[in-house]
Amino acid sequence: MKVRKSYLPKIEKIFDELGYRVRYEKGNFQSGYCHVHDSNVVIVNKFFDYGGRFEVLVNILNQIKIEYDKLSKPSIHFLSENGLKV
Repeated sequence: MKVRKSYLPKIEKIFDELGYRVRYEKGNFQSGYCHVHDSNVVIVNKFFDYGGRFEVLVNILNQIKIEYDKLSKPSIHFLSENGLKV
């Protein structure tokens, strides 16, 4: 999938709707992100470009349980039209 700059705010909105807080921090993350399980915080390496940030957030999204009743219709549509977890 080709990643566009406009995709990043859309996937960040999905995390927000699911009750997760996305933060971009300087860090020494081997995989590029840190998911703090108990507090629903996702920390992404701030030195990643848009594509890297998007890919990391998609990877995390594939690891968490998505409650679709919490998502807005545009968010569900974005997931389905891009072949993401639906």
